[in-house]
Amino acid sequence: MIHRSGFVSIVGRPNAGKSTLTNALVGQKVAITSDRPQTTRRTIRGILTREDAQIILVDTPGLHRPRTLLGERLNEEVRETWSSVDVIGLCLPANEEIGPGDKFIAKQIIALRRTPIVVIVTKADTVSRALLAEHLHQVGELAAELDGTWASIVPVSAFSGENITTLADEFAALLPDGPMLYPDGEVTDEPLEIAVAELIREAVLEGVSDELPHSIAVVIDEMGLREGRPDDRPLTDIRALLYVERDSQKAIVIGKGGSRLKYVGTTARGGIEKLLGTKVFLEIHVKVAKDWQRDPKQLRRLGF
Repeated sequence: MIHRSGFVSIVGRPNAGKSTLTNALVGQKVAITSDRPQTTRRTIRGILTREDAQIILVDTPGLHRPRTLLGERLNEEVRETWSSVDVIGLCLPANEEIGPGDKFIAKQIIALRRTPIVVIVTKADTVSRALLAEHLHQVGELAAELDGTWASIVPVSAFSGENITTLADEFAALLPDGPMLYPDGEVTDEPLEIAVAELIREAVLEGVSDELPHSIAVVIDEMGLREGRPDDRPLTDIRALLYVERDSQKAIVIGKGGSRLKYVGTTARGGIEKLLGTKVFLEIHVKVAKDWQRDPKQLRRLGF
């Protein structure tokens, strides 16, 4: 049997379903999800290992019109990723019209020429079959409009699992022959501290006002097993720093009497314990880093 391996970049505008799709393909959660645009800020690799192929899925931040230095750096990261992968998966949600942002991204990846493009019509379960058929027709016309070609067009639902295996088959067929690049059983190469920080940020994003998501950053200050614990009852101590840009935002995150921060800690701790396989003592401190999205020094300190 021929074995294939390589990298597939999942791209699209913000909130097109890229992270949810990546999780569905891998079969477990490797990327945080939210209905807030620009939830994904780092390039995350999800690893799908099959008997015939190993597909490394690169979930990238959504390409967008940047308003801050952080936005510019995220866009640069996306474009760098495009130039180094074997296949590109372009996400176009079935429940939204193909807009200028979609066409802008499609035009740029078509310009790469050498990289095959699979168009993934995400959220296929949210529309009727008639509307889905019309959307697929529009996707086909988009290639002609932009003087490009699609390797294939696959409608999927990450929620129901519809055509997820078919999409993986399409990716595998387009990858070059090659050995496994990661050990069997590994589902991501994301460092644990980054994964923990992202789970905390995901919990913060639930139910916050529109302006706040872009201003939130989380850094793990300390993480390690507590000494002196019984071998059968390990406990991981985590101290996290949650940054916002203004005092008013700090008050929102903490909530009245600390109620919201307590909810964030409880919600995040459940996901972290599942990730680490131990009980967790989580301590979160909220700090103000004024206009950190526009400050090169602060961006470096926060890992961007």
